[in-house]
Amino acid sequence: MTETTNKPDRKAQLGQIIRFAMVGGVNTATFFVLYLLLHPWMPYFAAYSLAFVLAMVGSFFMNTYFTYRTRPTWKKFLLFPLTNITNYVIQSAGLYALVTWAGLNTKIAPLVAAVVAIPFTYVLSRKILIPGTSAGPGDTEQTRSASTV
Repeated sequence: MTETTNKPDRKAQLGQIIRFAMVGGVNTATFFVLYLLLHPWMPYFAAYSLAFVLAMVGSFFMNTYFTYRTRPTWKKFLLFPLTNITNYVIQSAGLYALVTWAGLNTKIAPLVAAVVAIPFTYVLSRKILIPGTSAGPGDTEQTRSASTV
């Protein structure tokens, strides 16, 4: 692949990464607002869980339409929670490692762990929402269209 052919791919992927970060911010705010609205009406963990599920559904549609500009399908919808599970596992492991082994302050460590998890979540959500793609800047059009089932 020549350098000129590769540049549009990098530019498009950078746009996706920026949109992914924007959706993440909107999703986090949506989750928190939903949690605050639900909390007076139900136990805190039920409010947390319902807000989490509702925000995840919103995140799915924001990521399909806005981030990756693809069509939502039931298959993608059913696979999408894997991105949240992955994010949770990586953040939890990172939090534990940062606090226990690196001695990082417990108020800062969750933010650092969240930032570390972002690339993994991006790669997985991209693979789920745009099947047949790689997250690398050198992925080709042939790779993208190979999985049109």
